[in-house]
Amino acid sequence: MSKLQFPAMRRHDLACLGRLAVDLYAQQFGARLEDARSFAMYLGGSSANLAFGVARLGCKTAMISRVGDEQMGRYLIETLQREGCDTSQIQLDPQRLTALVLLGLKDRDTFPLLFVRENCADMAIAAEQISESFIAQCRALAITGTHLSTPTTRLASLMALEYARRHGTTTVLDIDYRPVLWGLTSRGAGENRYVPDAAVTAQLQQALPWFDLLVGTEEEFFIAGGVANDLIASLRVVRELCPDATLVVKRGALGCCVIEGEIPDDIDAAPTYRGERVEVLNVLGAGDAFLSGLLASLLQGKDWAESTKVANACGAIVVSRHACSAAMPTPAELAHWFGGSRNPKVDADQQLAHLHRVTAARRDWNDLCVMAFDHRAQFYDIARAAGADEARIPALKRLLVQAAEQVERSRQLQGHTGVLIDGGDYGSDALASATGRGWWVGRPVELPGSRPLRFDGTRSVGSALVHWPTEQVVKCLVHYHPDDAYELRLEQEQKVLELWEATRESGNELLLEIIPPKALTPEGSTDDAVLRAVKRFYNLGVKPEWWKLAPMQPAGWRQLEALLTERDPYCRGAVILGLNQPLQYLADSFAHATSPVVKGFMVGRTLWADASLKWFKGEFGDAELVQEVARNFAVLVDAWRNRHEAVRAAA
Repeated sequence: MSKLQFPAMRRHDLACLGRLAVDLYAQQFGARLEDARSFAMYLGGSSANLAFGVARLGCKTAMISRVGDEQMGRYLIETLQREGCDTSQIQLDPQRLTALVLLGLKDRDTFPLLFVRENCADMAIAAEQISESFIAQCRALAITGTHLSTPTTRLASLMALEYARRHGTTTVLDIDYRPVLWGLTSRGAGENRYVPDAAVTAQLQQALPWFDLLVGTEEEFFIAGGVANDLIASLRVVRELCPDATLVVKRGALGCCVIEGEIPDDIDAAPTYRGERVEVLNVLGAGDAFLSGLLASLLQGKDWAESTKVANACGAIVVSRHACSAAMPTPAELAHWFGGSRNPKVDADQQLAHLHRVTAARRDWNDLCVMAFDHRAQFYDIARAAGADEARIPALKRLLVQAAEQVERSRQLQGHTGVLIDGGDYGSDALASATGRGWWVGRPVELPGSRPLRFDGTRSVGSALVHWPTEQVVKCLVHYHPDDAYELRLEQEQKVLELWEATRESGNELLLEIIPPKALTPEGSTDDAVLRAVKRFYNLGVKPEWWKLAPMQPAGWRQLEALLTERDPYCRGAVILGLNQPLQYLADSFAHATSPVVKGFMVGRTLWADASLKWFKGEFGDAELVQEVARNFAVLVDAWRNRHEAVRAAA
């Protein structure tokens, strides 16, 4: 039984006080930082990584820090909030900018690191804004060693520790020694992990007695104890300063040691919990992941054996991935990791990668009502039929955004509104105006009418997706039948596999729309053809977030539900496409879609084709167009919401 005890029944499990920054990771592996040409943006800072990682593992966390009152500060706050972390104690600094970190991945041993932290916001945290009542509501408080390095951050840290001591909140020190942040190295030597310094040791030792749990690497205990290159001697100094604290020594692939009592003569004699051996991509973040797994497990009541097992697994998983915070595993990933079926090479474990993508916190979409106007050829044809200039199509699509906006207001559709818009010459302005509103936004990638499938405007879909906002869902319509000629079927499947791989890399969700060609689909066999096609793509390893399918009979939806439950229970579900069917036909068809796997509809021409023709001809003005399309859209929204009542009425 651990002597480390946490108070029970408080609002928050863990509050983290310390660094909160934006990490910019070079995307070119094997290059010097000087040669990086693109960066990926993540939440960073050891304390923020900890708050994020522990929240991801199911605990209630909070962040105590400071960010600039600008875009990067908002990015960090929103990222923590999406993960379920309380951000009410993050201060906004009107004068200073949010801290930045630039990182390169040269090789397994070289990780050039630049801390851009001159007079940054998190190092200006105001002690007077630290809330005693808030800390009293926390079971544990974790502080980073960096925040003991300057008078301002030290004052805030000691005040928080005093509040924690008053209210029985367990205190944790992540020694987190970064010599560059103590002014001991050149600015470009951020990856240096150890420089002995008596002044740093003295400042750390003044604070050590405040802590119940100290966690660090061997080098970090060197600096805490003050005996360079002598771990046992350093640990004994630390033990004298905090006789009742638990010490956890991180030893990389060897695992970790947990010392609750006297310091042994040999570190190998201490209780040791073996680590995991994995291929390392990025060693930075391993410690934050380790501590996340450790604290989450301890807070959940696990013993040291189980907690260190989880901690070592978290560290192993994160060093195999590009980022730190975003790479933190979920409980589902850990269940797979310990389930006996994982691939020994983490980066080759496709199920682990899939679980990481689909079990992390993400926005829920239910009762999704989407107006689709990603069409290109159809709008061109309507304009030609009206004798109008196709140059007017972009303005029309902007008006359709207004129609969706009007229905969102009139039907209280916030959180359920969606649009499907092309990003080319016709739809780019409309797409830009719809993105960032909190709507579900889809964007097509297929060349209209192509069979075999071709991508629109590019031969390299992965290169194209680099420029897409992550919130835009990649929609791909494939005219596919499982009984297609072998060569055609194989070619189309390879294109879908290419797209699947590209979206896994880009981070965009994938919506796969299946329409079997009529020539191969006798009347009454459409549902069967669609279900066989879905099963075929699952057999190929394709697991899109969304399926877009024509209306099916109740039995067809039930079979789809069973198929998704078996092959990918994390699939977001299916949405109903329109195929230019009459408005009432679609409204009636919704009554069959009572399976929970059907999340909504995505309908296009039925809503806007007639109104658009009148608009091009001058029979409708802008307001009349918006009103007519909004009316049609509202009919389907109401039918969707009332579909269960329609079923009961028919019965």
